[in-house]
Amino acid sequence: MNHPPVTLPRLTALARQAVPRLLEGVVAPLAVFYAALALLGLNGALIAAVSWVYAGVAWRLVRRRRVPGTMVLAAIAITARALLGLWTGSAVVYFLQPELGTICISMAFLASVRLRRPLVQRLTLDYIHLPNAVLRHERVRRFFARITLLWAFVLLANSTVSIWLLLHQSIGTYLLVRTAAVAVISGLAIGVSIYAFRRVLSRLHHDAPKAITAAA
Repeated sequence: MNHPPVTLPRLTALARQAVPRLLEGVVAPLAVFYAALALLGLNGALIAAVSWVYAGVAWRLVRRRRVPGTMVLAAIAITARALLGLWTGSAVVYFLQPELGTICISMAFLASVRLRRPLVQRLTLDYIHLPNAVLRHERVRRFFARITLLWAFVLLANSTVSIWLLLHQSIGTYLLVRTAAVAVISGLAIGVSIYAFRRVLSRLHHDAPKAITAAA
């Protein structure tokens, strides 16, 4: 039986799909919170952060577009964080919650590899589309398992650094240094992930003609 060669969109096309969602779901909420914190104080920043996330959900519902699972989880999480932050009036409590949650997520990443259902693969499909033939390929399955392990340790490292800064530095220093540290650690991990993904794609394209020849 002849199998069609595996074809994928270019990485630039995948990036065009993923970057707007990352900006909306990660970068913009941080910018909104930091700006509101400087202008309106802690309570105003909490309200602004919650409003941004729910505005994104409402916009999709009005446009009858699918709401990504990551956005639903973000809405639930930020609501709980904001309510506790407003109740305690403590910025430390507000910032500590996601770090503890991130540690739990890193453990879930590790468990998903053990269960052979790597979470990075599921999260990736929220941002970009990959053909089923690609997802079933053994090289791709190994890639997602290894990258899930990588990001489990990246999340754990980010949380460890963030919690130390939060407990030992001022909120202003925490926001500045934590943002820079997380950007560096995550940036390196993203670079490794992209490099590994490019190698996987290259090998898939290289192996496809061989598979067709062998089948023939």
